[in-house]
Amino acid sequence: MTTASELRSGKTHRDENFPVASWIIHPRHRELILAFYNFVRTADDIADHADLGARDKLHYLDLLEAELLGQGDSQPEAVKLRYALAQRSMPPRHALDVLIAFRMDVTKLRYEDWDEVIHYCRYSAMPVGRFMLDVHGESTSTWAASDALCAGLQINNHLQDCGKDYKDLNRVYLPRDTLEAAGASVEALGEARASAPLLQCLHSLALRTEALLNESKPLGAEVKDFRLGLEISVIQAFADRIVGFLKVRDPLSQTVHLGPIELIACSLGGLASEMIRRAVRRRPVSRPAAGA
Repeated sequence: MTTASELRSGKTHRDENFPVASWIIHPRHRELILAFYNFVRTADDIADHADLGARDKLHYLDLLEAELLGQGDSQPEAVKLRYALAQRSMPPRHALDVLIAFRMDVTKLRYEDWDEVIHYCRYSAMPVGRFMLDVHGESTSTWAASDALCAGLQINNHLQDCGKDYKDLNRVYLPRDTLEAAGASVEALGEARASAPLLQCLHSLALRTEALLNESKPLGAEVKDFRLGLEISVIQAFADRIVGFLKVRDPLSQTVHLGPIELIACSLGGLASEMIRRAVRRRPVSRPAAGA
């Protein structure tokens, strides 16, 4: 039987729009984070596979879930994550949530409104942030800001790849009501350049995503782990820069991804801002003079 591993696209954590288990994260967490990433990446590639039918896709997603839960040992990514989680006494809840999103990718090709898109993000993106917070022992009180950041990252990705998703997968994450309000058609996503109505729709969605990312800004200050705080600040900087492109550019015909120099600049800016913020917050309070 073909394993899920053999259906991988070849994309790795180094190809993502955001850092995955980068050098910023403490080495003791990287093995678990990469096990989670490889499980999610495998499931994602199955859902997007060009040559698999819907029935086969759902079969492999079900198989990954079963083996993550201990029912078999034929799928390396599921087995490795299962053992990695067991070593930390962590439940598989976030990985199971992500599988819900990938099943949606197989069975749901259109989204009616913003709320439906956010519901998709609840399973496709938010569990990833919650997993990272759990790995670092952070409070669940940080989940709200994390959810906003992860949803913003996901929708950025939807807007960046809207043409490719439509042409390759017939999948449209742009809300139908927003397209309709702008007078845009789904078919316009197949063109080489966005029409004026489609561009209006895309820019309005970028503005909503920017508002979502603004809700996530307190996250760095809410987490206790210094390294995680740095990583979050870098990711936030990437997301803010990309949504800035999406507010003014046409993702069908213009670059809306970060180049190497922009990646370095955003990384350094994010690291510097977080280190300064923490230094200011943790500055020792001067003690009053004796007898004052």
